Amino acid sequence: MDKRYDDLGRLILRTGVAGLLLIHGLTKLQNGIGFVQTQVSAAGLPAFVAYGVYIGEVAAPTLVLIGLFARPAALIMAFDLLGAIVLARSGDVATISRGGGLAVETELLFIVGSMAIACLGAGRFALGSGRLG
Repeated sequence: MDKRYDDLGRLILRTGVAGLLLIHGLTKLQNGIGFVQTQVSAAGLPAFVAYGVYIGEVAAPTLVLIGLFARPAALIMAFDLLGAIVLARSGDVATISRGGGLAVETELLFIVGSMAIACLGAGRFALGSGRLG
């Protein structure tokens, strides 16, 4: 099997998934997390739990982008998106959008991509090395 492009594929996956999720996090840094706090409180959780979005959408994607602790960081990203579906989009899980896809398809793609990164690791083009990279 030709493995010459495996690490390039990992880099493309990491930069695509983590880079796009980081944009969500940076937007929350600029505009605040009031919406997230509302959803967390409505679910009966303490409001401070909403600050976890900064870990899941800023810190973890940054680690995945640079390839440092990519596997655990990718799991955090997947957990963050699962939380987003449960807290904010649970009513849309079985809904088809006007474009013909699932209404939560973006969140699901982030989860699937994050899980793939967690399984594959960061690869050779990363700061991290060893099993966690």
